[in-house]
Amino acid sequence: MGRLGREIAIVGVGMTPFGRSKKDQLEMFGEAAMDAINGSGLKPKDIEALFLGNAVGDLSEGQTVIASHAIAEIGLLGKAATRVEGACAAGTMAIIMGVMAIASGRYDIVLAAGTERQTVSGTAFATRIMNTGPHHFYEEPTGLTFPGIFAMMAHYYAKKYDVPLGELKDAMAKVAIKNHKNGAKNPKCQFPSITDLMEKRKAKAKQEGKPVPTWADEMDFLHDSKVNMMIAQPLQLFDCCPISDGAAAVVLAPVDIARKLTDKPVIIAGFGQGAAGGIITQRDFTRLIARESSAKQAYDMAGLTPKDIDVCELHDCFTIAEIVATEGLGFFDFGEGYKAVERGDTVMGGKIPINPSGGLKAKGHPVGATGVAQAYEITNQLRGNCGERQVEGAKVGMTDTMGGPFASVANIIFKRGW
Repeated sequence: MGRLGREIAIVGVGMTPFGRSKKDQLEMFGEAAMDAINGSGLKPKDIEALFLGNAVGDLSEGQTVIASHAIAEIGLLGKAATRVEGACAAGTMAIIMGVMAIASGRYDIVLAAGTERQTVSGTAFATRIMNTGPHHFYEEPTGLTFPGIFAMMAHYYAKKYDVPLGELKDAMAKVAIKNHKNGAKNPKCQFPSITDLMEKRKAKAKQEGKPVPTWADEMDFLHDSKVNMMIAQPLQLFDCCPISDGAAAVVLAPVDIARKLTDKPVIIAGFGQGAAGGIITQRDFTRLIARESSAKQAYDMAGLTPKDIDVCELHDCFTIAEIVATEGLGFFDFGEGYKAVERGDTVMGGKIPINPSGGLKAKGHPVGATGVAQAYEITNQLRGNCGERQVEGAKVGMTDTMGGPFASVANIIFKRGW
């Protein structure tokens, strides 16, 4: 994989809180974009082009040509603006397009961002919108939703690797516990820790004069089907990421310019992108063609291997997805990812800390913004800005986003530029 003609770095990052917002997707974009620009040492007029990840804004808020409206939102009339659509991978793809635009020599300063407002749709319509991702002729008419697709992944994984389903479910529960625990230390996260949720439920029961639950610990809580109800067997409520609103942005510049703007530029060392259609084109749900292709591109371009990665933000739309992704990215052998969870390899201080931000599972998943939010987290991790959730000594980080039913994956590897 050839290297770029110009080395590109992130000089500024911005992100809104994730969750339920009263702002529309353009207002959220403006907030994140201005934070990123203000943190870069630049002014809005210095931005030459925008690449904006947005998956379903035309359906959720009825807004097309959203990139043009977004560039106007920050007062940059006449500048180039392009919407990038790749479902959940849209934000990462927007960054990659911004990197290539600078590497081509056409621009020097590019804003890459993502924004999405999904809670406005309500559960039923949001589900219908998300179901535009599977193949419209072969998959969508079956009624199979994303929880159903990833439930199939869990069953396939258990069968292929001869893992008792109960054992796999416990590993998945530990993924949820870990990510909620990490997210509780992230002020922009949508959900608190599972311990906090337990205590709130106990307090509410006591206040209402009802029997107070006696959960022994977080695993006991997740084994309670009254609070952790079945969604698509074997996936329960806490195995699933939420519907979210939010936006994130990064400012990109060539390294020579970046080093004049900040003493901590974060370099884009490598990236990859792969596509593979829908689930009808893929026989093995545990070996995602798009991810393995994309990750190899990123590693080859960076001249690195999975052992070089200090921290990773990856696509945990469902807890089983995190386990499968850790294998597809090369952190663990195939069929060993669930064992790594059991060993504690993916917690803070473990072999490879996964999703210190809380991940999609706890931080939230506003689809078009997710990949850029991952870049926001990794940039701050490499800069040492993450406080209680800081991965000590992190010098190389990676992001992984997957769009549609295993259809599109994009990866970026970041390294310190100082």
